[in-house]
Amino acid sequence: MRNITLALATYVLSTAADAQVTKSGTNRTITVANTSSIQLTDKAVSIKRTQLPAIPAGVVYPVLLSSGGDTIPAQLDDLNGDNKWDELFFVISLKPGASQALSLIWVSEQPVYTKRTSIRFGKRMRADEPVTPATTEVVYASDMPKKMGFQRYQTDGPTWENDKVGFLHYLDGRNAKDVFGKRVSAISPETVGISKTGAVEDNYHVMEAWGRDVMAVGNSIGLGGVALLKNDSIMRLGITVDDSVNNIEKTTFKIVTEGPVRSAMHISYQNWKPRFGKYSVEENTSIWPGMYAYNNAVKVSGLQGNERLLIGLVSIFATKPPIEVRVNEKWIALISHDRHSYNKEWWLPLALLLPANIYDGVIEAPKSGKLSNSYLAKLKVSNNKPVQYYAIAGWENSDEGFKKPDYFQRYVEDLARQLSAQVKVTIK
Repeated sequence: MRNITLALATYVLSTAADAQVTKSGTNRTITVANTSSIQLTDKAVSIKRTQLPAIPAGVVYPVLLSSGGDTIPAQLDDLNGDNKWDELFFVISLKPGASQALSLIWVSEQPVYTKRTSIRFGKRMRADEPVTPATTEVVYASDMPKKMGFQRYQTDGPTWENDKVGFLHYLDGRNAKDVFGKRVSAISPETVGISKTGAVEDNYHVMEAWGRDVMAVGNSIGLGGVALLKNDSIMRLGITVDDSVNNIEKTTFKIVTEGPVRSAMHISYQNWKPRFGKYSVEENTSIWPGMYAYNNAVKVSGLQGNERLLIGLVSIFATKPPIEVRVNEKWIALISHDRHSYNKEWWLPLALLLPANIYDGVIEAPKSGKLSNSYLAKLKVSNNKPVQYYAIAGWENSDEGFKKPDYFQRYVEDLARQLSAQVKVTIK
C-alpha cells in the first residue's frame, strides 16, 4: 500500500461505510485512462469541482481507493483564493493504454498522507527577532537587505520541493531561482536556513543528510527566473544583492496550497519600472511528486508588443552552450549538461521545457552587469496571457545517471512526453 499506514487504511475503509461520514449517493467512481502509448509515472490529474456531482454539505475530504484497495493520496485545492476548493488533485501511474477505476469516498476527517511536496517560508521584521513561519508577505521597493542592514527571510525567500528536488526563490529583490539538491525522498527539515535561536543563518551550503543548496547563481536569474527583452535591452525583474532600492514598487507573495501531492505559490510584481516601460508580472509556481522539475506560469501586463519574455538558465560554470531539442509539437527542450554546482564539484545538468509555439530562440547575457551569466530563452508573449514552462535540475547525488549527457537528455525528453500525454477522466 502506497503512502498510507495500515491504520489509516483501516480508518478509511471503516469510515467510508459510516453514515455520519458519508451520505448515500455521494460516492463516485472516477475512471482514469492513459490514452498514450507510454508508461505514465506520477501523472498529475486535476478534476474541477464543477465536474464532481453531489458533493456532501459541510467540510469533507476525499479518499480515493483503487480496485485493489490501495489508497491514492489526494487533496482539495483553493486556487483562486475564494475560500472554497476548486480542484481535486492527485497523481497516478498508468501503463500504456491502461485505465483504473477509483472509488471516491467523502470523509469528515482529513486523512494524513506521506508528504511528497512542501513549501517552506519564514520571516522576521527586525534583525533581533527570531524567524517565524509565514504564508504571505508584502515587499516594498525600500525593503531590501542592503538598505535594512539584515536579511529578513529564511533561505532568502521561499523554498519548494518534492521527493526528488528542491528550489528557492530569492524574494529579497533578486527574484532569481536556485536549486536545492536532495539525497533523500523525505521533505527537508523546516529549520533549513535558521539557527537554533531562530536567526537567519546560511547553513544550507554544506552537505547534510537531506542534501544542500548546490547551484551557483551570482547575478544570473538562476534556473527558470524571468526577465524581459526590449529594444535589444535585457531588463532584470528586480535588482542585485548590491542594490538598496528595488525597481519593483510592490511584491506580494502567497502560499496558495501545500499538500501531500501538490504545493503552489503565487508572486505578484506590481509597477515594475525597468529601463523601458512599466509592467506588472505574476508568477504561479507549482510542484508535484516524481519529477526533477517545477512548473511555472508567467503573465505580464503593460506590454507594448515588441517585447520578448526571457527565461533564465544559469551559465556561470557552463563550458558549452545549451543544446536545443524539439521533443514534440508541444515542447522544446533547452539542455545544459554541465557542472553547474559550486566550484564545479558535482554534475548538475539543467534544462528548460518551453512551449514550442512561442519559442523564439536563445541568447546569452553579458558576463557582467545587472543580469549576467545566463542563457536566456526568448518567448513570444501577449498581454495578460499566461506562459507555462518547466525548469529541470538533475544532481548526480540524486541519481548517478545524471553524470551522463545522454541519460539526462533522455530524462528531459521523457518528462516532456509524460507532460504531453493525455489522461481521460470519466466520473460516474
